[in-house]
Amino acid sequence: MAPVTIRNVKTILTAPQGINLVVVKIETSEPGLYGLGCATFTQRYLAVAAAIDEYLKPFLVGKDVSRIEDIWQSAMVSSYWRNGPVLNNALSGVDMALWDIKGKIAQMPLYELFGGKCREAAAVYRHADGRDVQELEQNVAAFKEAGYRYIRCQMGGYGGKNHSLHKPEGALPGAYYDPQAYARSIPPMLDHIRNCFGFELELLHDVHERLTPIDAVRLAKSVEPYRLFFLEDALAPEHIDYFQMIRSQCSTPLAMGELFVHPMEWTPLIANRLIDYIRVHISAIGGITPARKLAILCEAFGVRTAWHGPGDVSPIGHAANVHLDVSSPNFGVQEWTPLGEELQSVFPGCPQVRNGYVYPNETPGLGIELDEGEAAKYPCTNKLPEWTLARIPDGTSVRP
Repeated sequence: MAPVTIRNVKTILTAPQGINLVVVKIETSEPGLYGLGCATFTQRYLAVAAAIDEYLKPFLVGKDVSRIEDIWQSAMVSSYWRNGPVLNNALSGVDMALWDIKGKIAQMPLYELFGGKCREAAAVYRHADGRDVQELEQNVAAFKEAGYRYIRCQMGGYGGKNHSLHKPEGALPGAYYDPQAYARSIPPMLDHIRNCFGFELELLHDVHERLTPIDAVRLAKSVEPYRLFFLEDALAPEHIDYFQMIRSQCSTPLAMGELFVHPMEWTPLIANRLIDYIRVHISAIGGITPARKLAILCEAFGVRTAWHGPGDVSPIGHAANVHLDVSSPNFGVQEWTPLGEELQSVFPGCPQVRNGYVYPNETPGLGIELDEGEAAKYPCTNKLPEWTLARIPDGTSVRP
């Protein structure tokens, strides 16, 4: 039989819930056979679209869709410079779409091609926030009642809110917060939640790199009595050497990787057993092909997966996460953001959550479809989110 080849590569931009999403659709020489992939880099979505349309499309047309590994390797180095979020996301859209096609040709859901299920569904965690501990308590209680057993606890968002700020004259606009006030608020917050719910719930907290390295060390030590499931992104990628200091001083489980794009960011943390959970954004590292290899590397060193699953992942990306979750023996937990009615109208076949677990779609491939007519109803907007412009009280711009 003649090989099935890539006939066309399309980029679809849509924002059904007000968050810019980038989707790749690969059409093949086989009538009606196509694949979908997630290439979402919300803050630079136009750059990703240009990389796909102007560079990857002409590189890919005519290639055999079965050669996923060769396409990934050759596309990765086709620009010579590599391992950046724009090109990685563009490549991810192609990679996921090719895996989707592979599953459709095999007439199997994708997890079957990864060796089959290790579990029927993946436990998810939800985000509970509150202006104060009382409101947070109510939101945690609501998630518990809905069947969730893994809950991330924040108070006032990343870095906290409503701090008394002592700013200098002429301070520039930005999303201001007080790192010290934030750090002081977290142990009492966790103490309150543990007193209310005991230790039957698994609690998580996201620092979101909002502290200096030494303050992150202090926070990790101070929350140790509350037995977090994990403390997330305690450090910026530029400061990962400090994980050795955290590890040597406390047993708080650590999750890291949301901003990683290069193998040399995660490899030393895994090989030296300095983290417990890998948190990469799968499209930002290049898609399913590198994520599978990363999960296997983690398994060898006792590190579990907790793929990034925020609103700026399309349902296609969420489905990829879930197929990896149910087929990886070292799965830990899956971050989950609700997929609203608008998203489900654009992306029929979204994974479904029941009683705290997300279940993969059992149809071939990733199991997600795309209604391009519906997608066109929700155009993207080229506006930076305010939270990325983080500043501390004296006006200094810091990591968001």
